[in-house]
Amino acid sequence: MRTADKIILGIAQGFGSGLSPVAPGTVGSLVGIAWLLLLLSTNHWPLITILVLASIPFSAWISARAENILKAKDPGSVVLDEIIAIPISCLYWLAWLPRLPTPTELITVYWLPLIGHWLLFRLFDIWKPWPVNISQNLPGGWGVTIDDVLAAGYVNAAAAAFILLRH
Repeated sequence: MRTADKIILGIAQGFGSGLSPVAPGTVGSLVGIAWLLLLLSTNHWPLITILVLASIPFSAWISARAENILKAKDPGSVVLDEIIAIPISCLYWLAWLPRLPTPTELITVYWLPLIGHWLLFRLFDIWKPWPVNISQNLPGGWGVTIDDVLAAGYVNAAAAAFILLRH
């Protein structure tokens, strides 16, 4: 295998997390929490927004390349889509906080809502309500990526309902 293909697969498979023999998407989404922590370390909403938005076409491109290398449609080991979706699933909630939490604050003070968002994301990603289910038919890596972006959208809708009902 070419070095470039190894790099593509390393990224697509979440630096090995997608090779988990049990629940690779769940394990990959835990790496998504690490990606969220890295984003929060910038403490800069505009940069976080740019990186989150840029991660979507990047995931689609990498996922399409991985599908070609592995010669499989939406292989279970490709978890970059779960990784990039975790920060997306937390955007609405984070925007309601008085300020961006530091990575340490996220895991020590806000750990319960973080776990809630992670669990809701896994629920919507596995359940695949409409239009999450049909988005998998999009061509190439877009089908791999957009279903997770839409699942993250459902998490944001649930967070909005919860937050707005409490205020």
